[in-house]
Amino acid sequence: MNLRPGLLLAALLLCSCVTPSPPAMEIPEAKVLPLALDEDFQFRKTRRFINQPETFENTQNPAIQFERSRVNYGALTLEEQKQREGTYFDFFWRARRPADITVRFEYRQAKLGNDVRAQETFIPQAHGTIKTTFNVIGDAYLWDGPVTAWRCLLIENNRIVGFTQSYLWK
Repeated sequence: MNLRPGLLLAALLLCSCVTPSPPAMEIPEAKVLPLALDEDFQFRKTRRFINQPETFENTQNPAIQFERSRVNYGALTLEEQKQREGTYFDFFWRARRPADITVRFEYRQAKLGNDVRAQETFIPQAHGTIKTTFNVIGDAYLWDGPVTAWRCLLIENNRIVGFTQSYLWK
């Protein structure tokens, strides 16, 4: 009986370890920055979810069903549902020391060829495990197509201190 409060406390502590980041802003032009990798910053995991009803298969996997429900929650009209179609990216990364970090997500889309789009968010005094979310949804997805290649950068003092990328990124 005394074990359950301890498990509850441990679960609460683990849930509080991941810090969500502020919403991302699209930037008109991403400047090229020098690479200065730092072991204090590293990506731990990347999660991608594609919300496109035409590709939905009948699945019994509760995790996939839950993710679809979560992304589409509250979209009542057909137009609201269309605005939620696209690709959702979650990047989990770690900062071993406090630092002001800009997280930049650069991506290419099918109808844009080699043009690179970018979104970024600023996280002051980032420390610990942090989850940063980027979305390519709505009109950007419907007009320019799916994301074909991407990379995510951790930037400190205008230097790239950590990055991860898709296999197709050049």
